[in-house]
Parts: sequence; structure tokens; C-alpha cells
Amino acid sequence: MIIVARQTIDPADVRAADVSLALWIEEPGKAALRRSVAPAPSADEWRVRSLFGAISRGTERLVFEGRVPKEEHERMRAPLQEGAFPFPVKYGYSVIGLVEGGRDAPVGQTVFCLHPHQDRFAAPMMAFRPVPKGVPPARAVLAPFMETALNIVWDAAIAPGDRVAVVGAGLIGCLVAYLCARIPGADVTLADPNPARRDVLAGWGCDLVAPDALPGDQDVVIHASGRPEGLARALDCAGLEARVVEASWFGRQDVAVPLGGAFHSRRLRLVSSQVGRIPANRQARWTTARRLDMALRLLADPLLDRMFSGESAFERLDRDYGTILSDPDTLCHRIRYAP
Repeated sequence: MIIVARQTIDPADVRAADVSLALWIEEPGKAALRRSVAPAPSADEWRVRSLFGAISRGTERLVFEGRVPKEEHERMRAPLQEGAFPFPVKYGYSVIGLVEGGRDAPVGQTVFCLHPHQDRFAAPMMAFRPVPKGVPPARAVLAPFMETALNIVWDAAIAPGDRVAVVGAGLIGCLVAYLCARIPGADVTLADPNPARRDVLAGWGCDLVAPDALPGDQDVVIHASGRPEGLARALDCAGLEARVVEASWFGRQDVAVPLGGAFHSRRLRLVSSQVGRIPANRQARWTTARRLDMALRLLADPLLDRMFSGESAFERLDRDYGTILSDPDTLCHRIRYAP
């Protein structure tokens, strides 16, 4: 259904008009496509027609269910979000599109933008990053998730030869393990309770095990399951004076952290990771633009196409959105916009 000033209109009529369609989350568990006048770029903006988008199941599910804590409303804003938490809000942060116009615009160039789910939009020219040659647009929508994984690996300070465990084979956990497995000499194990998920990841470059089979005495452990029991398992397999990186975000959920037992005697270090800030030891040289450009370049490997667990036409997204977010088998769900 497409909502316009409380009226329902036919999607075919909308596409025929000079309008823009965007997905809005209107209340807990309810999404709708809204139309507006197609944006005209201002002096410092480019106008883009979307080709592909991607859904981040973990964060977008929290937004969809209204579980963003009040104290995190400002920090959790997407770069070009409209509306405000909890509702109504236009959310999302992965769009690949073609530049259509604007001052000094590279018309026809394929670009990435941290933008909500919308078929045509205008944004500041500095918000766009070119998609490198050799990275297909349909895969380039993984950019913000690879950027998050890269930041986690930086926070984890993994060195060549380290024994590394990643707990949770969701999208972020998979990408973290992918990066770690390419550090020379690193011995990487990715743990997930779902055997079908482990089968999909055969040849990922690391050992794939159930959480109970994780080896102990790990130098670095990264928790990305989004489940409290996953964090307990991460602490359990860490070696003496090991670093445990918490990469999950729990929203309003209270999490019991098992800090008894051998936590203190093993002198474990529990570190948080969040993509909103570049690690302190890199801030003098790295900007978010440089980090995003690196993430895009890291997407040249066809192996990463395994991260897509499904695809929806944008015209159906209001109907499909809740099912996508509630499906535990969703890794990265791609959005395909009409040509």
C-alpha cells in the first residue's frame, strides 16, 4: 500500500508521475511507501536514481519494533534520515544509484550513499562515494556492513598469527571472519548454531563450528550474535589476558554479563565496538570517507555474493519488510529498484 495524505493510490499511477517513493516506518510493525515530489538538487547536491539497496536486519529490526532507547535517539540517526524515533521515521543506510543531475555532477556515474530506502533522492554531493571498477552495483550495497566489520577488526587489534574466534554468523559476524581470515597466519573460527548457515559459508576461509565446539585459549574473541548467551560463550573461550570485543547492539534489552568464574583470574578485557567513531589510534589519519572507500574496495571478491539471502522489488517492500526482519535466516536482503 502507498500512503499519500491518508489516501491509497495505485502504485502504477505513482511510478508514472514525477514523484519519489520512500519507505516509512509509521508505528511498531507497520511500514508504508509514501510519495513526495521528486527532489530537485540544490547548489551543493546531486540527484540520484536508486538501483539497489540493502536491509540491515539487526539494526532495522530494532527500529521497526520501536526498540531504540530514548537516550540513543540522536546517536542512532541515519545520516539522511527523515522523521524521528520512535515513529514515524524514514530509515535505512545503503543505496547504490546512478547520478542523474546536479551542479558539476558526474551524470551516469554509479555511486553509494548512506540513505534511507527511496527510489529517487537528492543529497549533498559529499555524501556520495564512487563505486570502484570491479565491484558490481548489486554487491556494492554491502559497503556499510563491510565498513562496520572493518571498524570491528580495528577495535579488535588482531595481529598476524592470532587465534581468533567470531561468535555469531550473521552478516556482520561473517564479514568480520572474512577479513580476519585474510590476516597472515591468523587462525580463525566462526561459530553459529545453525548448521544450514555453516553450510552456506563453506570455503569462507575459516573453520566453521557450533558454539559449543569453539576451541579455548583464543587471543581475540569477537561477539556478533546479538544474543546474551553468545556473549557468555565468547568470554568462556577467551584465553589469558585476551581481548573480547562486543560488536552486538542490544537496544533496550538488558544483558546479563557473566563476570564471575575465571573472568578476573584470566584478566580478560571486554571492549565495545561501534562504527560511529573511528578507533582513537587511527583518527589522526583516517576519516569516515576514507574508511568507506576502503570498504567499497574490499567488495571486489565474488565470494561475498553469498551474503545475500534474498531480494525484493522496492514496490513490494512495505509488504515484505516485516517478514524480512523477522526471519532469522536473513543475512543481507537486497532491494531492487525499478529501472
